[in-house]
Amino acid sequence: MRLPTIEGTIRRRILVNYRVDPAVIQRHLPSRFRPKLYEGRAVAGICLIRLEHIRPKILPAFIGINSENAAHRIAVLWDDEQGVTREGVFIPRRDTNSEINHLMGGRIFPGEHNKAAFTVQESETEISFSMESRDGEVKVDLAGRISDALPNSSVFPSLSAASSFFEPGSLGYSVTGDAHRLDGIELETKEWRVEPLTLDRVNSSFFADEERFPKGSAEFDHALIMRNIAHEWHSASDLYV
Repeated sequence: MRLPTIEGTIRRRILVNYRVDPAVIQRHLPSRFRPKLYEGRAVAGICLIRLEHIRPKILPAFIGINSENAAHRIAVLWDDEQGVTREGVFIPRRDTNSEINHLMGGRIFPGEHNKAAFTVQESETEISFSMESRDGEVKVDLAGRISDALPNSSVFPSLSAASSFFEPGSLGYSVTGDAHRLDGIELETKEWRVEPLTLDRVNSSFFADEERFPKGSAEFDHALIMRNIAHEWHSASDLYV
C-alpha cells in the first residue's frame, strides 16, 4: 500500500551542495543514471529538511507529524523506456529523527529511512545544525546565516543559475533493500523560492570520506535555504536498475 498524496509545510530546507568530479560520482550511481553536469562538474549534496504537519492530503493539518530529515543526493539524468531524457536526484541514503518515518518509509510511503539524532538552533537569520546517524555511518555539521549572494568560489555565477539547476530535480529515487529496485517519490512545491545560506562551518562525513571521494574530487560549492513552503509528496513508479 502507498499513500497517493501527502502534504504539509517545508518549515526549513537546506541544500548543501558540492561540485564533484563526474567520473568519481559515476562510480556511486546505478548504471542507468548519469550525472547532471554544470560547467563540466557533477553536483551532489545533502538535503536537510524540517517537515511540519505532514499527513495524507484528505486529513486536517492538526493531526500531521513533524520531523527532521536528511537525504544525501546526486543530481542525475536517465532515459526512460521511450528514450526520453528525464532528470531528478538519486538518493543513496535517507535519515530521520521520526520513528514513524523510520517504520513506514519504504512501506506506506516511499523512501527507507535510517534513524538519526538532530540538533538545531536557529533564528530568522542564522542556523546551527548537526546530525549523526544512529549507525554511525554519516555525520553533518554546519553553521551559517542568510545572505544575498553565493560564494565567489561557486561554480554557479548567480543565485538564479543555481535555482534553475535544482528546481527541475523534483523526482527522487532512493535505494531500497532490493539492490535492483529504487523507490520513487516526487516533490511538488506550491512555490519555488530559495535564498543563499553563507556557511561559516560545514562538515560532512560522507563527502569527506577519501575512500569514497579521493582528495580534491568533491568540494563544497554553496548552500541554499527554503523556508515556509507548502508542498505535496507524490508516489512515483519504482525504477529498476
